[in-house]
Amino acid sequence: MTLRERLRALPAFARPGLPVFDPGAAPGTPHELFEAWLNEAIDAGLLAPHAATLSTADAAGRVHARTLVLKDVTAQGWWFASQSSGPKGQDLAANPHAALTFFWPELGRQVKVTGSAASAGAEVSRADFLARPDASRAAGLVNRQSEPLGSRDEYVAAFTEALRAVTADPGLAAPDWTAYVLTPVSVEFWQAPDDGPHTRLLYRADAGGWSAGLLWP
Repeated sequence: MTLRERLRALPAFARPGLPVFDPGAAPGTPHELFEAWLNEAIDAGLLAPHAATLSTADAAGRVHARTLVLKDVTAQGWWFASQSSGPKGQDLAANPHAALTFFWPELGRQVKVTGSAASAGAEVSRADFLARPDASRAAGLVNRQSEPLGSRDEYVAAFTEALRAVTADPGLAAPDWTAYVLTPVSVEFWQAPDDGPHTRLLYRADAGGWSAGLLWP
């Protein structure tokens, strides 16, 4: 069997009993619906339901994508964090337009958040960094993300020294650590059924707040 044939034979979703989504009963803002869906994913025991693909583009339009974790959702937007000096931060400094994509296959759901990302400020960024576990703070303090690495031993030595530093000083924070908030201009909710066509509901930001409407599958 060829790879193409194997891929065609894979099921789209692992099991029947997907949630039924009634877009007519959706709340007035995408933040409310997203929080409801995320809580359902957490309650269902999904692995890393807060994981999302962040898509950015640099000044030349070259697109980059990577997986990170969501920190919060508020009326202001979707929150995540990273080094401002790393690839994500460099992209956002040159081009703030970005998208977050969440995929919960066990529930047949996908959410795409599109908008612009900006720093939430030094105080919020520092608080986010200090709330991380010591090992995560140490990794952030090393702060040479995506640079060429000569050997694994070189990183282990740098990490060990950084871990010693953050353990000795609980208030030590990486200066480039940045909390970002992605303020959306559109949020799309995608729901697959057990059979039949899927449902797409798109929220768009407008002068009056939010408008919502269906999209053709």
